[in-house]
Amino acid sequence: MKQIVISTAYITLGQVLKEVGIIDTGGMAKWYLAEHTVYVNGEDENRRGKKLVAGDVLTTADGTEYEIVAN
Repeated sequence: MKQIVISTAYITLGQVLKEVGIIDTGGMAKWYLAEHTVYVNGEDENRRGKKLVAGDVLTTADGTEYEIVAN
């Protein structure tokens, strides 16, 4: 499982997708989430503005898992 370190209270799902290189721009998040299934803590999620906090686990369409950790 890969880790994404945040120094704020939360990070949005769209920001995570951009940070890990799945999408190039924030505007692509809506399209990506409509075309691909991603899970947050095991539940299907399609809102690009979903706030992820430390302890949350994101699973992308290819099965890669990312854990959100606080700095």
